[in-house]
Amino acid sequence: MLVRHGESTWVAERRFQGRGDPPLSSLGRRQAELVALRLADPGSELPLSEHPPSGIWHSPLQRAATTAEAIAAARHPPPPLRSSDGLSEIDQGEWQGLTHDQVRGRWASTLEAWRDDPTTAQAPGGERLLEAQLRVRDALSQITAAFDPAARSDAQTVGDSMAVPWAIIVAHDGVLRLALMALLGVPIRRFWSFPFVLCGISVVQIAEGRTILRAHNVAHHLAPLAAFGKPSHDREGAL
Repeated sequence: MLVRHGESTWVAERRFQGRGDPPLSSLGRRQAELVALRLADPGSELPLSEHPPSGIWHSPLQRAATTAEAIAAARHPPPPLRSSDGLSEIDQGEWQGLTHDQVRGRWASTLEAWRDDPTTAQAPGGERLLEAQLRVRDALSQITAAFDPAARSDAQTVGDSMAVPWAIIVAHDGVLRLALMALLGVPIRRFWSFPFVLCGISVVQIAEGRTILRAHNVAHHLAPLAAFGKPSHDREGAL
């Protein structure tokens, strides 16, 4: 299962985040609470195992770690939390902490190239997308290797009601795009085709050599925020 963190103070201000470490905003904390409640009682709408997850792997950046902690606290007993540097957001170098307008004003051509083909451009002093892809693949390998060896003959699943094991990954828009493309075997040039909404839920099943995207960006649990006139999840990440 792939879950993006809640809104941070920088997302609210439309600032590039990357490896910057802003906390969750008040809206982000509420989003984290709601996704935690949703995962504690998934019901029949989500293809989730009745068995507890093997663990919750998360980026060490506080916006992801705080979201992961909320998800763990809502389950009884709470699953183990495991921080992974490989799940940190793509380093955006000199763009980190700046607003979209500030970046556009100073690096318009570079920003346009990054939006057009992120495999050939990156923020000044930032991380190349291919470099990020390698560490995300390594992180995924470590996560799947941590599954109970006795269950490895069964379907290796992130969210299948008929099989175990499964795990929850809480990370960032850019990293989750790379993770999903790696799992599905999608070329990295399709990077912009797979956005992740704030505290949305995506479910990937891996069984018998096949990978199936069972759900993507499920966010019905955030509806209570819209009822109070607050945007629930539609603020894109500042990549």
